[in-house]
Amino acid sequence: MTTTMQANESSHTHSHYINRDLSWIEFNWRVLEEAQDANNPLLERIKFLAIVSSNLDEFMSVRVAGIMDLLKAGYAKKDFTGYTPSGLIKRINKRVGKIAAEQYKTYRDIGRQLAKEGIAFSSYDDLTITQKKALDAYFLSIVFPVLTPMAVDQSRPFPLVHSQALYLSVVLQREGEAPDEEEPYFAIVQVPSNLSRFVTVPSRASSKKVEFVLLEDLIERHIHTLFSGYVPVGVQSFRLTRNADFTLNEEGAEDLLEEIEKELQRRKWGSPVRLEVQRGIHPYALGMLKDEFELEEGIFEIEGPIDLSFLMKLSGALPGYAHLRFPEIEPVYPRELRGVDSIFDVLRQQDVLVHHPYESFDAVNDFVSEAALDPHVLAIKMTLYRVSGKSALIQALSKAAESGKQVTVVVELKARFDEERNIAWARKLEKAGCHVVYGLVGLKTHAKITLVVRQETDELRRYVHVGTGNYNDSTARLYTDAGLFTANATIGEDASGLFNEMTGYSAPLHLQAFAVAPTDLKPRLFDLIRREASHAAAGKPARIIAKLNSLSNQEMVDELYAASRAGVRIDLIVRGVCCLRPGVPGLSEHITVRSVVDRFLEHSRIIYFENDGNPEVYLSSADWMTRNLTRRVELLCPVFDLKVKMSLIRMLNIVLADNVKARMLQPSGMYERFAGDKPAFRSQFEAMAIRSWKK
Repeated sequence: MTTTMQANESSHTHSHYINRDLSWIEFNWRVLEEAQDANNPLLERIKFLAIVSSNLDEFMSVRVAGIMDLLKAGYAKKDFTGYTPSGLIKRINKRVGKIAAEQYKTYRDIGRQLAKEGIAFSSYDDLTITQKKALDAYFLSIVFPVLTPMAVDQSRPFPLVHSQALYLSVVLQREGEAPDEEEPYFAIVQVPSNLSRFVTVPSRASSKKVEFVLLEDLIERHIHTLFSGYVPVGVQSFRLTRNADFTLNEEGAEDLLEEIEKELQRRKWGSPVRLEVQRGIHPYALGMLKDEFELEEGIFEIEGPIDLSFLMKLSGALPGYAHLRFPEIEPVYPRELRGVDSIFDVLRQQDVLVHHPYESFDAVNDFVSEAALDPHVLAIKMTLYRVSGKSALIQALSKAAESGKQVTVVVELKARFDEERNIAWARKLEKAGCHVVYGLVGLKTHAKITLVVRQETDELRRYVHVGTGNYNDSTARLYTDAGLFTANATIGEDASGLFNEMTGYSAPLHLQAFAVAPTDLKPRLFDLIRREASHAAAGKPARIIAKLNSLSNQEMVDELYAASRAGVRIDLIVRGVCCLRPGVPGLSEHITVRSVVDRFLEHSRIIYFENDGNPEVYLSSADWMTRNLTRRVELLCPVFDLKVKMSLIRMLNIVLADNVKARMLQPSGMYERFAGDKPAFRSQFEAMAIRSWKK
């Protein structure tokens, strides 16, 4: 194996646990490595750069903000990984500074390579006279009218600076004044977020090169037009990140929608967490910003354009250049459901597994749409956590309600950063006549399940879809997830019980198949892990394979350690945060942890237990984090159909065989790539190959 580039600062090897936040930073290093991988096409590499920026934004505004709240409250106790808030925040800021420096180094390298392909970010001063005239006209007609210079002086206090919006700091002196005669004047200008961050430059004569100028650079070049009578002596960009988390008093809220809307407004005034400034910022401007935001730590000098998340849109704004992109794939429609008159007819005969993004999310849309139009369907019940902008599911549910069917939708309004969109969907569904429920007080509803109740001859039959990912057709093309369609009676009865618990006053039921957080999912998992340990102790076949996004719950880690000591072979596939330290003699020597970061975001949660030669496989909505196991409604669903079970086991084995995009977590806390002379095996490419013969 080869060692990844990051320095070994997160190991904290005297602890049995890896810190959650430092582990997350290591995950973002792995994303950055995809931007640096020369085997990835250039326009895909800039997408990974954009993802690094977006990831860091959420990390700083939520996780780091929470740690800073602990500091302000004087909290000084160590967490279970051995860190105090003050020690952790210093380590985080140091690591974030390093990753940002490496990110911009990568940006400059990719920029040089894109320039060789005829795609370039140009300086205004390097443009031709004709190009400059075109940009001057664009500035005066489109940009200038929406700019607002905001002076800061004794009569005009510092204006509200919005979180994660881009601004220019402007230091000025009066015309005719010597630089040191008086204290400088200071103003800020927000870079309009409703205009494209990159401005297309007209092509040079007889040139095929595509050129862009950044919007903030264009504004800086024309900043004098906003301050007549003054001379700009320092114009640099900056960006503030505020605390974006909030706590709702759900029990005291008469209207949850209104309360969340108020909190969304309060988010604009969240306490400052991070300040990014352009390298070389005028000292007076930096002093003004530091004083206003009361930040001494968490200030990062950026050598390049602040906030590279705009690169995601840039990639989409460049038509052609197929050689600079991954080959397009079109998800195939599940073979079992192809060309049939009714999905319900198929499900009465067999369960069907759908593997996104290789197989189409249209199967889910069609399942709900058929239910909406079928006169024999009496009721549709569904959970919605994050929905796409143009959701066919919302339309189908609305039609079902309008046609007189009983439609119940559990909408999670508190899905972070999707609150506004979910409020809009909730109101649309209510208007159509759906029963909209906002879940249980104090808990987020994260389970992904749909129940269709259908009258068939002399009985009611339940049809269920259980998924590992959100009901979102956009992310279903970008995330790997699994969905199970079934008419299994036991699963159907449990689905009814679960919805009754979520929408009514039902006490937690004794479910036959499901395990549901926060009541019995964690105990069920502990029982299953302990069963494997007892099998191993008795010399019977024992193995656990768990594919998750994150593993950070201390009790869960301890259970896995105990199983390892009993001799259970445990293979964990954890894309992001992992607090478990594998391969430690006497503690976790039978545990491996690997992370796969590739073209698609690994998102499916699949759990396998060997069970003395009688394997059990489960699909789940839950990661093994404290919030998922104790503060959310989550679902663990067994797979009974042998064919589906074998397909899921095959999926797990494909990921375990990856030696191209998988990194193995070492006892030190570092991740290492595979090295050696084995043939390259890339799990997502293999999954695409399987998809090809399913056509």
